[in-house]
Amino acid sequence: MSHGLWDRETVALLLLISVMPLALTWLWYGGLDAAGLLVLALIISGLWHVIFMLARAQPPSFAGALTALAIAILAPEELSIVQLVLGISFGSVMAELVFGGWGRNVLNPATVTLAFLGFGFVTAPWPDLPLPLAWAAIPAALLGALFGVMPARAIAGAVIVIGGAHFAGVPVAPLLPAVAVVLVLLVADPVASASTRLGGWLNGAFFGALIILFALGWQSAAPVQMAVSAALLTSLAAPLLDEAAIALWLAQRRRRHG
Repeated sequence: MSHGLWDRETVALLLLISVMPLALTWLWYGGLDAAGLLVLALIISGLWHVIFMLARAQPPSFAGALTALAIAILAPEELSIVQLVLGISFGSVMAELVFGGWGRNVLNPATVTLAFLGFGFVTAPWPDLPLPLAWAAIPAALLGALFGVMPARAIAGAVIVIGGAHFAGVPVAPLLPAVAVVLVLLVADPVASASTRLGGWLNGAFFGALIILFALGWQSAAPVQMAVSAALLTSLAAPLLDEAAIALWLAQRRRRHG
């Protein structure tokens, strides 16, 4: 029996296609070290998908490659293989696979992995992302929005808030490469972001507001650390933002119809 074109693997493949400009730019600048890190992340994530496939008859997903890519680009540097295995295993299993796989999870597994690595190994330096990655994130976001697999409202909400802060003189410019990459790879996850129309706008605006707050008050943190922390808090707030959007819609409906 056919389930139609728009199943979860179609969405995952379109997301992978969308982030190709970002992935290829990162591999170009990172060279063999970046490629090796990506292969390692793919192997660890893939092994856990296979384990759950065998244990629970749960099919693996191409979304595991998205998780591996985000981790490879954004993970703290100078981590040992054991530390990476622990972090990726925790994020993939506890944030995704135990919930039934991608599409049923609450938080983005890459976001959880990065937070785990950052909190667990605080002496490891966060990567310094080159500016071209920010430019590469633009076509990635446009492709994702065009294919309908990235929440355009969340992306636009973040761009409006952060762009407005930049023109107002808030020192967010040093954070922009990290913010752009995190916005595309973590915040624009269609599963872990708000799903209502107003919730989408609020989702992006909330991420942007956190970036501004961290830029003003968390000056000891690295840009990627700030952006990942903002993405984690935004994902946690997404259900609440949807709930607020629904409550507002119901209140407006009651006023119109009694």
